Amino acid sequence: MPGAGAGATTVVHPRLPPRRRTTRADRWWGKAWVRAVDESAYAEADLVAGRSLARSGRVGAIEVGPGSAVTVVEDRGGRWRVEVAVPVLDDAGADALVETVAAQSGRVTSLLAGDLPHELVEHAEEAGVELLPYGGELETTCSCEGWVDPCVHALAVLHQLTWLLEADPFVLLHLRGTGREELLARLHARTPAAAGGGDGDAEPDDDLTTAYDAAARAARLLELVAGVEEGPGGGPPDIDHLL
Repeated sequence: MPGAGAGATTVVHPRLPPRRRTTRADRWWGKAWVRAVDESAYAEADLVAGRSLARSGRVGAIEVGPGSAVTVVEDRGGRWRVEVAVPVLDDAGADALVETVAAQSGRVTSLLAGDLPHELVEHAEEAGVELLPYGGELETTCSCEGWVDPCVHALAVLHQLTWLLEADPFVLLHLRGTGREELLARLHARTPAAAGGGDGDAEPDDDLTTAYDAAARAARLLELVAGVEEGPGGGPPDIDHLL
């Protein structure tokens, strides 16, 4: 499976309520993701059914990790476990991504503000890093008995991922294997040498320091939320926790 050895950090994104949407995507990278979803589908009817299921609020909380997204989808036939797999960046690609983000002041701030600069993606592509997947890279599995891949349940999850990564582009980076905390930590670690030409006493860039501190606070908040959501025995939640 793509991304199987890319690290263990995961983030659980809460279940989204039912919604009405006139468009499938609002932001440019969301539209690019939707194009990939469209490319992956077997038929237009499956896409329509998948979008309807996504809007119905019957997709559970989505656990996103390096190279994967896992959830449970409910329909009239039952509840089905769906997993989406996306290829992660190799070591060279991850290094190039970090360098691309660090190459221009303000890029990490844009990411933290929920924006994915178009030029960042373009410059990453010039460095050999493809952040936005194409249809053939979106692999899915579902516990249902459908013979089409992706099935309607998987398409529903792919559409919900559109809304998640539009709200937070770090979801896309996480799927590609370099999540928020890892990216910010690597940026923070390289700043003194980059700023001082190898001088370890150089002051780090203020934007990166602020970003790193914000990521640390966010990580602590997620730990607190996870602690509240644990069961009475303190063990990991079962599959019902995803709904």
